[in-house]
Amino acid sequence: MSRISDNEVQFVKRPQGQDLQADLTLSTTVQQIIEQVRARGDEALRDFSAKFDRTVPEAFEVSAQEIEEALAGIDPQTRKDSEFAIAQVKRFAQAQLATMQPLEVETLPGVHLGHRIIPIETVGCYVPGGRYPILSAPIMSIVPAVVAGCDNIIACLPPGAHSAMIAICHLSGAHRIFKIGGAQAIAAMAWGTASIPVVDKIVGPGNAFVNEAKRQVFGKVGIDALAGPSEIYIVADDSADPRILAADLLAQAEHDVHTRVGMATTSQRVAQQTLAEIERQLLNLPTAITAGEAWKRQGEIVICKDEEQLIAWADHIATEHLQVHTRDPHGTAGKIRNYGSLFIGQNASVVFSDKCCGTNHTLPTMAAARYTGGLWVGAYVKICTHQWIDDHGIAAIAAPAVRQSRTEGMQAHRRAAEIRLDPQAIDEITAGKKD
Repeated sequence: MSRISDNEVQFVKRPQGQDLQADLTLSTTVQQIIEQVRARGDEALRDFSAKFDRTVPEAFEVSAQEIEEALAGIDPQTRKDSEFAIAQVKRFAQAQLATMQPLEVETLPGVHLGHRIIPIETVGCYVPGGRYPILSAPIMSIVPAVVAGCDNIIACLPPGAHSAMIAICHLSGAHRIFKIGGAQAIAAMAWGTASIPVVDKIVGPGNAFVNEAKRQVFGKVGIDALAGPSEIYIVADDSADPRILAADLLAQAEHDVHTRVGMATTSQRVAQQTLAEIERQLLNLPTAITAGEAWKRQGEIVICKDEEQLIAWADHIATEHLQVHTRDPHGTAGKIRNYGSLFIGQNASVVFSDKCCGTNHTLPTMAAARYTGGLWVGAYVKICTHQWIDDHGIAAIAAPAVRQSRTEGMQAHRRAAEIRLDPQAIDEITAGKKD
């Protein structure tokens, strides 16, 4: 199916455009922060903490006493609910890891190939502070690292983060926790300071500064993905309930004023009723200032002529969270290929994945779902190949390697293959008698 364009569907509501100048300013600011952290280490971290967080911790690393105090201070029911979420995420990550197996195969007689599944040694998990203390955030980035078997799991969170976040970082399995946030935390984990260890890979969502910092340090370290503002899209037919559609759209809209919230439907009635229902629910929503602004800026409703166009539009949007509200949600869902995570049927709200059902809520945004999935246990391991070849294998592969190397003009390659094919040629080759 060819990719659909915006002019092929009917917009009931269009989103506003992006501020490209703001993106350029952001990139420059983050570059300067990274350069300062690289050059001045902890001193720069203290300066940026004072500037951006308006507080400078006595020590960046959270002490054992602080962890005990955070555990003692967490509400008992909140702890139980968090431990429930930890167990759910752990259970699903373990099941995912079980699908990944070491490999040994003899592709030709004597040619033995394989791979190992190796945990990344040190990972840095960024835990956002933000408008709300999102208690599930550390669970999503830390627990899969534990399941994968990473040796060192580092968590960084803003110094002003709620103490419960420290407790949940610990309960999730972080080995060390640091009170440092923003782009400076990403720079510190990528390059290291006197206080912050260098990591091999950085995972976890954050604000625009964190996202840009991850983009700029990629290559020095690995990253999970570049995560923009949260997104939700719903595909619906005339069987959908506008009250539920509106509630789910607003649930994501309250994350941030930049959240993208949208719906595509084959029903003009559902579109209009959902539009009205959103305005009605905003009247008594405690977080209406944020959710309403997000809806005003980024909200969209699209009318598609039939299910085929609805599916094409969903693949075009390639949204972070995709909910399917149709008469046959499993049938519709099975035809869609581009999404971060799929929520099939009326009961499968994004809120359950956001909090505790077990799938990871760190997902691709900005249409990255066209080429990648979300954070999962596989992001914390490396699939590394190996090979060993006996004399029978040499007989099968050396001659083609010699011929290919000669054709390419790579004479050192040719020699390396010939030595294995004809051991008596070693002396002649090294003496320069054979070319």
